Amino acid sequence: MRKHYNEQLAQLNTELITMGALCEEAISGAAKYLIENDESLKEKIFEADSKIDQKERDIETLCMKLILQQQPVAKDLRVISSALKMISDMERIGDQASDIAEIVCFVNQSSIGSKVHIADMARATINMVTDSVESFVKNDIDLAYEVIKHDDVVDDLFIRVKNELISGVKEGANDAEALIDLLMIAKYFERIGDHAENIAEWVIYSMTGKHKTIKD
Repeated sequence: MRKHYNEQLAQLNTELITMGALCEEAISGAAKYLIENDESLKEKIFEADSKIDQKERDIETLCMKLILQQQPVAKDLRVISSALKMISDMERIGDQASDIAEIVCFVNQSSIGSKVHIADMARATINMVTDSVESFVKNDIDLAYEVIKHDDVVDDLFIRVKNELISGVKEGANDAEALIDLLMIAKYFERIGDHAENIAEWVIYSMTGKHKTIKD
Protein backbone atom coordinates (compact mmCIF):
# COMPACT_ATOMS: atom_id res chain seq x y z
CA MET A 1 0.00 0.00 0.00
CA ARG A 2 2.76 2.45 0.95
CA LYS A 3 4.65 1.62 -2.24
CA HIS A 4 1.62 2.54 -4.35
CA TYR A 5 1.18 5.72 -2.32
CA ASN A 6 4.82 6.69 -2.88
CA GLU A 7 4.35 6.10 -6.60
CA GLN A 8 1.37 8.43 -6.60
CA LEU A 9 3.34 11.06 -4.70
CA ALA A 10 6.11 10.75 -7.31
CA GLN A 11 3.48 11.24 -10.01
CA LEU A 12 2.26 14.33 -8.19
CA ASN A 13 5.79 15.76 -8.25
CA THR A 14 6.07 15.01 -11.97
CA GLU A 15 2.74 16.68 -12.71
CA LEU A 16 3.76 19.75 -10.71
CA ILE A 17 7.06 19.98 -12.60
CA THR A 18 5.14 19.81 -15.88
CA MET A 19 2.70 22.51 -14.76
CA GLY A 20 5.59 24.69 -13.62
CA ALA A 21 7.31 24.25 -16.99
CA LEU A 22 4.11 25.32 -18.74
CA CYS A 23 3.97 28.43 -16.56
CA GLU A 24 7.56 29.20 -17.48
CA GLU A 25 6.70 28.71 -21.16
CA ALA A 26 3.73 31.07 -20.90
CA ILE A 27 5.69 33.80 -19.09
CA SER A 28 8.74 33.62 -21.35
CA GLY A 29 6.45 33.60 -24.41
CA ALA A 30 4.67 36.72 -23.17
CA ALA A 31 7.98 38.50 -22.60
CA LYS A 32 9.29 37.52 -26.01
CA TYR A 33 6.05 38.59 -27.66
CA LEU A 34 6.36 41.96 -25.95
CA ILE A 35 9.95 42.55 -27.06
CA GLU A 36 9.93 40.97 -30.52
CA ASN A 37 6.30 41.61 -31.54
CA ASP A 38 6.08 38.10 -32.98
CA GLU A 39 2.37 37.44 -33.52
CA SER A 40 2.95 33.69 -33.78
CA LEU A 41 3.75 33.63 -30.07
CA LYS A 42 0.30 34.83 -29.03
CA GLU A 43 -1.49 31.57 -29.78
CA LYS A 44 1.31 29.59 -28.14
CA ILE A 45 0.78 31.57 -24.93
CA PHE A 46 -2.97 30.90 -25.02
CA GLU A 47 -2.28 27.23 -25.73
CA ALA A 48 0.08 27.01 -22.75
CA ASP A 49 -2.58 28.66 -20.56
CA SER A 50 -5.11 26.08 -21.71
CA LYS A 51 -2.70 23.25 -20.88
CA ILE A 52 -2.10 24.79 -17.45
CA ASP A 53 -5.86 24.77 -16.82
CA GLN A 54 -6.04 21.11 -17.81
CA LYS A 55 -3.04 20.24 -15.67
CA GLU A 56 -4.71 21.92 -12.70
CA ARG A 57 -7.73 19.63 -13.14
CA ASP A 58 -5.49 16.56 -13.52
CA ILE A 59 -3.58 17.36 -10.34
CA GLU A 60 -6.77 18.09 -8.42
CA THR A 61 -8.03 14.62 -9.40
CA LEU A 62 -4.78 12.97 -8.34
CA CYS A 63 -4.80 14.78 -4.99
CA MET A 64 -8.38 13.69 -4.32
CA LYS A 65 -7.41 10.09 -5.05
CA LEU A 66 -4.49 10.35 -2.64
CA ILE A 67 -6.74 11.72 0.10
CA LEU A 68 -9.67 9.34 -0.40
CA GLN A 69 -7.81 6.14 -1.22
CA GLN A 70 -4.67 6.44 0.90
CA GLN A 71 -5.96 8.33 3.95
CA PRO A 72 -2.64 10.14 4.43
CA VAL A 73 -1.25 11.02 7.84
CA ALA A 74 -0.89 14.66 8.92
CA LYS A 75 2.46 15.40 7.25
CA ASP A 76 1.47 13.79 3.95
CA LEU A 77 -1.88 15.55 4.07
CA ARG A 78 -0.05 18.88 4.39
CA VAL A 79 1.94 18.04 1.26
CA ILE A 80 -1.21 17.22 -0.71
CA SER A 81 -3.15 20.24 0.51
CA SER A 82 -0.16 22.47 -0.27
CA ALA A 83 -0.02 21.07 -3.79
CA LEU A 84 -3.69 21.98 -4.24
CA LYS A 85 -2.94 25.55 -3.15
CA MET A 86 0.12 25.73 -5.39
CA ILE A 87 -1.72 24.74 -8.54
CA SER A 88 -4.25 27.49 -7.88
CA ASP A 89 -1.41 30.03 -7.94
CA MET A 90 0.09 28.42 -11.06
CA GLU A 91 -3.28 28.61 -12.81
CA ARG A 92 -3.38 32.33 -12.05
CA ILE A 93 0.13 32.69 -13.48
CA GLY A 94 -1.10 31.19 -16.75
CA ASP A 95 -4.05 33.57 -16.80
CA GLN A 96 -1.82 36.57 -16.23
CA ALA A 97 0.57 35.55 -18.99
CA SER A 98 -2.46 35.46 -21.31
CA ASP A 99 -3.54 38.87 -20.04
CA ILE A 100 -0.10 40.23 -20.93
CA ALA A 101 -0.43 38.78 -24.43
CA GLU A 102 -3.78 40.52 -24.85
CA ILE A 103 -2.35 43.90 -23.87
CA VAL A 104 0.74 43.53 -26.04
CA CYS A 105 -1.54 43.74 -29.07
CA PHE A 106 -2.17 47.41 -28.21
CA VAL A 107 1.41 48.37 -27.41
CA ASN A 108 3.54 50.36 -29.85
CA GLN A 109 6.61 48.12 -29.94
CA SER A 110 8.89 50.90 -31.17
CA SER A 111 8.47 52.65 -27.83
CA ILE A 112 9.95 49.84 -25.73
CA GLY A 113 13.61 49.28 -26.56
CA SER A 114 15.88 50.67 -23.89
CA LYS A 115 13.19 52.78 -22.21
CA VAL A 116 11.99 50.17 -19.74
CA HIS A 117 13.22 47.04 -18.00
CA ILE A 118 10.21 44.75 -18.29
CA ALA A 119 12.37 42.00 -19.79
CA ASP A 120 14.36 41.99 -16.53
CA MET A 121 11.11 41.60 -14.59
CA ALA A 122 10.12 38.69 -16.83
CA ARG A 123 13.41 36.87 -16.26
CA ALA A 124 13.16 37.41 -12.51
CA THR A 125 9.60 36.08 -12.33
CA ILE A 126 10.45 33.06 -14.49
CA ASN A 127 13.26 32.19 -12.08
CA MET A 128 10.90 32.58 -9.12
CA VAL A 129 8.29 30.24 -10.63
CA THR A 130 10.89 27.62 -11.57
CA ASP A 131 12.60 27.71 -8.19
CA SER A 132 9.36 27.66 -6.21
CA VAL A 133 8.22 24.43 -7.88
CA GLU A 134 11.70 22.94 -7.60
CA SER A 135 11.76 23.71 -3.87
CA PHE A 136 8.60 21.62 -3.47
CA VAL A 137 9.84 18.69 -5.51
CA LYS A 138 13.24 18.62 -3.77
CA ASN A 139 11.90 19.46 -0.30
CA ASP A 140 14.37 22.34 -0.33
CA ILE A 141 13.20 24.81 2.29
CA ASP A 142 16.24 27.04 1.77
CA LEU A 143 15.35 27.45 -1.90
CA ALA A 144 11.78 28.31 -0.92
CA TYR A 145 13.07 31.07 1.34
CA GLU A 146 15.30 32.32 -1.51
CA VAL A 147 12.21 32.62 -3.72
CA ILE A 148 10.50 34.72 -1.05
CA LYS A 149 13.54 36.99 -0.81
CA HIS A 150 13.71 37.30 -4.60
CA ASP A 151 10.23 38.82 -4.68
CA ASP A 152 11.88 42.01 -3.41
CA VAL A 153 13.94 42.05 -6.62
CA VAL A 154 10.78 41.87 -8.72
CA ASP A 155 9.11 44.56 -6.61
CA ASP A 156 12.13 46.85 -7.02
CA LEU A 157 12.11 46.27 -10.78
CA PHE A 158 8.42 47.13 -10.88
CA ILE A 159 9.09 50.43 -9.13
CA ARG A 160 11.93 51.13 -11.57
CA VAL A 161 9.76 50.36 -14.60
CA LYS A 162 6.90 52.40 -13.19
CA ASN A 163 9.15 55.41 -12.69
CA GLU A 164 10.57 55.06 -16.21
CA LEU A 165 7.09 54.95 -17.71
CA ILE A 166 5.82 57.85 -15.63
CA SER A 167 8.81 59.89 -16.80
CA GLY A 168 7.91 59.04 -20.39
CA VAL A 169 4.35 60.22 -19.89
CA LYS A 170 5.52 63.46 -18.21
CA GLU A 171 7.87 64.13 -21.09
CA GLY A 172 4.87 64.15 -23.41
CA ALA A 173 5.75 61.00 -25.32
CA ASN A 174 3.64 60.51 -28.43
CA ASP A 175 2.98 56.94 -27.39
CA ALA A 176 1.75 57.79 -23.87
CA GLU A 177 -1.14 55.32 -24.18
CA ALA A 178 1.29 52.53 -25.00
CA LEU A 179 3.38 53.46 -21.97
CA ILE A 180 0.31 53.08 -19.77
CA ASP A 181 -0.30 49.66 -21.32
CA LEU A 182 3.27 48.76 -20.48
CA LEU A 183 2.64 49.76 -16.86
CA MET A 184 -0.24 47.30 -16.78
CA ILE A 185 2.02 44.61 -18.20
CA ALA A 186 4.64 45.36 -15.56
CA LYS A 187 1.96 45.03 -12.88
CA TYR A 188 1.02 41.59 -14.22
CA PHE A 189 4.65 40.47 -13.98
CA GLU A 190 4.75 41.82 -10.42
CA ARG A 191 1.63 39.78 -9.60
CA ILE A 192 3.21 36.66 -11.12
CA GLY A 193 6.08 37.17 -8.70
CA ASP A 194 3.57 37.31 -5.85
CA HIS A 195 2.06 33.99 -6.94
CA ALA A 196 5.51 32.40 -7.10
CA GLU A 197 6.10 33.68 -3.58
CA ASN A 198 2.81 32.09 -2.51
CA ILE A 199 3.97 28.76 -3.92
CA ALA A 200 7.15 29.01 -1.86
CA GLU A 201 5.07 29.84 1.22
CA TRP A 202 3.05 26.65 0.71
CA VAL A 203 6.25 24.66 0.32
CA ILE A 204 7.38 25.91 3.72
CA TYR A 205 3.99 25.03 5.22
CA SER A 206 4.09 21.52 3.75
CA MET A 207 7.44 20.93 5.46
CA THR A 208 6.96 22.76 8.77
CA GLY A 209 3.21 22.99 9.33
CA LYS A 210 3.60 26.73 9.92
CA HIS A 211 1.68 29.28 7.87
CA LYS A 212 3.16 32.48 6.52
CA THR A 213 1.19 35.34 4.95
CA ILE A 214 -0.09 34.43 1.49
CA LYS A 215 -0.53 37.25 -1.03
CA ASP A 216 -3.84 37.55 -2.90
